[in-house]
Amino acid sequence: MKPNIALLFALNVLVIPMALCAQPVSTNAAKSADATAKSDADVEKKAAGWVASLSLGDSAKEARVKLVIVTHLKAVRDWHNSHPPETVPEGINPVTGKRLIQLDRQIIADSAIPKTVHENLMTGLRKDLSPEQVEAILDKYTVGKVAFTLKGYHAIVPDLTKEEESTIQGFLKQAREEAVDYKNMNEISAIFEIYKTKSEQYLNSKGRDWRALYKSYTDAVRARKAAATQITNSPAR
Repeated sequence: MKPNIALLFALNVLVIPMALCAQPVSTNAAKSADATAKSDADVEKKAAGWVASLSLGDSAKEARVKLVIVTHLKAVRDWHNSHPPETVPEGINPVTGKRLIQLDRQIIADSAIPKTVHENLMTGLRKDLSPEQVEAILDKYTVGKVAFTLKGYHAIVPDLTKEEESTIQGFLKQAREEAVDYKNMNEISAIFEIYKTKSEQYLNSKGRDWRALYKSYTDAVRARKAAATQITNSPAR
């Protein structure tokens, strides 16, 4: 029996494009799997480093705390990656009236992560760690922003009272605990900005003028820089 040339040609026309179409899908799936594997390895390494910094001296406890952190980091990552800013409609910020920027929309999307993700992190950490050690881990998540920001307030307001310091520190710790559920530093910084605004409003309520204090501080910084530049550029005698 002679082969049906027309039929063979028709099959080739159908099969070859299908094979070509399948290849990119397979390649993309492989790339996605590789990216996830690399991200998982990075998460494991980060969590191990954070736990090691506590010097717990108990391998079983270290393993439990590491698992709690790894589970949380992966949950935050996966929620973020599956909820891009485009999932939030474009619109306005009802407080400022300004259009939502990309970062605003991403924060809104990420803020909808199930509360259990955060609750499981905090419950797991508190089960094996002291309050001070829990704070140390939260500081790792937020690269020490509480202490760094509080130091800035002391520089801007040299006569900050103990009451004012305690209140502002409380705001910053609230920011820290909230910020751990966001994936990147842009989002973490934006969460801290919310509580920095609360801190500055608090200082105003205590009779201080935050704008004037901040202007005085920045003017002094610029003056010191200018003086240092002038000395550097002065010819040697």
